[in-house]
Amino acid sequence: MASSSEPARSQEEIIRRYQTMTAECTKLVEKITELEVDRNEHRLVENTLEPLDGTRKAYRLVGGVLVERTVMEVLPSVRTNRENLDAVIDTLKQRLETMQKDAAEWKARYDLKTPDEVEAIQKRQQMQAAAAQAAS
Repeated sequence: MASSSEPARSQEEIIRRYQTMTAECTKLVEKITELEVDRNEHRLVENTLEPLDGTRKAYRLVGGVLVERTVMEVLPSVRTNRENLDAVIDTLKQRLETMQKDAAEWKARYDLKTPDEVEAIQKRQQMQAAAAQAAS
């Protein structure tokens, strides 16, 4: 189980830590999803502006204010924002992967079971018992 160098943990501490880890993973997934929506909107705007004449008027929302610019002024900033979103999303995905790995290791180390896993184990045991009883 735990190595001798680790402090003894109560079952409640172990479970609370695992729940905190999974909650952080969930929050990270939500943030990634939110940023992916923003990135897709930036990509849509970028794809819409690319074929247009650079001198054409374009309106951009800046701090809640609609500002008139040209396509050649707006497109580079939209592209840069999308690239920044790509980088942030990649970073968050890496962090999520690390957090999920840590949570899985924690779960395996302390042999934790989710309620769904407990229910599945119970059903499997009931089915095996019924099959054994029917065989005899």
